Amino acid sequence: MPELLCGGYGYAAERLARRLRALGWRVTGTAREPAKRAAMAAEGVEALSPGPELAPALARATHLLLSAPPGEAGDPVLNAIRDWPAPNLTWIGYLSTTGVYGDHGGAWVTEDSALHAQSPRSLRRVAAEKAWAAWGEARGVPVQIFRLAGIYGPGRSQLDSLRDGTARRIVKPGQVFSRIHVDDIANAVERGIANPSVSGAFNVCDDEPAPPSEVVEFAARLLGIAPPPEEDFETAKATMSEMALSFYADTKRVSNERMRRVLGVRLSFPTYREGLRAVWN
Repeated sequence: MPELLCGGYGYAAERLARRLRALGWRVTGTAREPAKRAAMAAEGVEALSPGPELAPALARATHLLLSAPPGEAGDPVLNAIRDWPAPNLTWIGYLSTTGVYGDHGGAWVTEDSALHAQSPRSLRRVAAEKAWAAWGEARGVPVQIFRLAGIYGPGRSQLDSLRDGTARRIVKPGQVFSRIHVDDIANAVERGIANPSVSGAFNVCDDEPAPPSEVVEFAARLLGIAPPPEEDFETAKATMSEMALSFYADTKRVSNERMRRVLGVRLSFPTYREGLRAVWN
């Protein structure tokens, strides 16, 4: 029986795990919060705390998916398992971010583009990508790095932020973001698992980088409500969080051509319009 060990069991990992469990896979995942582990166990996922109890799960695992964010001390899962045996492992997938590219002035980026990461969070992702690639190479296991654009889906979209009153329509001329529906992430990773001989990085994003204000306006039309008022970025940034400001510090258009060509991924939601309509429905 194939077994997936998820180092971190977040939104995207959970979506993939449901698909694989339906195909007969065994899934184990880590979570720090007891309530989260209880919810995982209720779904039939073996839920573990990060730490020594991971050793038997790693020894069994045929596939390893990493989604826990790295901290100042490095990747928490790699720090825990670095020297442990993993005799059955045939595939490693790392969920990274397109933030590793940094700012490219609105130009298109591919997996061969320079990594201009500037924020501490993105620099830690670059280091984690390199560390996992080296760990896999030392063990003779292929490593696929999935650089995810902005994730949205059920319960996590502009529809939700409009409903709860937190949506903002911030306008910064020339600013565009790439996005990806959570089900298309699961699809891309599943295609990666089906092609274990292929290693390297893959941009996981939809076909249409778009201004964030445009997405808010579309979501408001779906809900039949007026969008929030436009806010000029230079004025709005005084009240924006540090994380939100870091997103607006970079602008680039991310190409998904390698994901399509090499992994054979066909997007269910090629733009935010199809994705938001599906969430709304």
